[in-house]
Amino acid sequence: MTKANKERKDLSANKEASDRDRLYGRILKGVGGFYYVYTDEGTYQCRAKGLFRKKSLKPLAGDECIIELTHTDDVEGNVTEIFPRKNALVRPPVANIDQALVIFAMHSPDPVWGLLDRFLIMMEREGIPSVICINKDDLAYSGDINDVLNIYGRSGYRIIFTSAKELTGMDELRETLDGKVTSVAGPSGAGKSSIINAITGKPLMETGEVSLRLGRGRQTTRHTELIYLWDDTFIFDSPGFSAMELPDMEENELAGFFPEMSGYIGKCYYSDCTHIHEPDCKIREAVSSGAIPEQRYDSYVDIYNELHERRKY
Repeated sequence: MTKANKERKDLSANKEASDRDRLYGRILKGVGGFYYVYTDEGTYQCRAKGLFRKKSLKPLAGDECIIELTHTDDVEGNVTEIFPRKNALVRPPVANIDQALVIFAMHSPDPVWGLLDRFLIMMEREGIPSVICINKDDLAYSGDINDVLNIYGRSGYRIIFTSAKELTGMDELRETLDGKVTSVAGPSGAGKSSIINAITGKPLMETGEVSLRLGRGRQTTRHTELIYLWDDTFIFDSPGFSAMELPDMEENELAGFFPEMSGYIGKCYYSDCTHIHEPDCKIREAVSSGAIPEQRYDSYVDIYNELHERRKY
């Protein structure tokens, strides 16, 4: 049992009046210096105590915390303790994620697979499992679904095909989310908000249409927020992205963040093999044999070269 879970159990069981104003909670969002904290007793608007500023610790959506109720004019409580985080991301600024659900559309807008690869690399680097959701599968052309399975299914990722419009794939998504804190991300127009609304059966999120002229979606999510779905089940919805900057990393680390390549690392003839031009490279051999999808390898080469060029400056 984690410290946070033990504290939650202890507070729930404690009947002393002095402790009734101390509650275990999870921060849903921070807006304008206020933090909105979900507890078993309801959601409270809180301020963060000054001690966090002294420690240079900024509360994040997803933080498990203790609040003390005050019920003053403009605030209902103070965040007095934040439990140690198991992980934290900078973009979006969230904490304590169990998994990432990345949502791309099959079409309208057409997927940019290199963007998906970058997101997956970031999650691999943070040790956060990723699930790929391909929405709008009702727009799929012949062979589209098999292409996705051949590339990303063979790379070891779980893939869920959905249509928010037709309400297909929702049961599988609910099962995937159940009991977890999930970060939901994807490009604008992919249908993140529509899927969230379909999963819950109620309009939690504003949805936007895809621009016919530009071929991309109108961004509807403007800040990062943790959304309570049902028992112990939360999702982060964050603003859509159309580009993703790679984290600060060395290019020789990159292959380790491609699951289909990691098993070949250290088996090449050259110990410092870049897996791009050297002879007797096991990763290149695996690409030639079809064991590693060529599209994923091409993405690896593009990102490797970008990291290499960035290091020059």
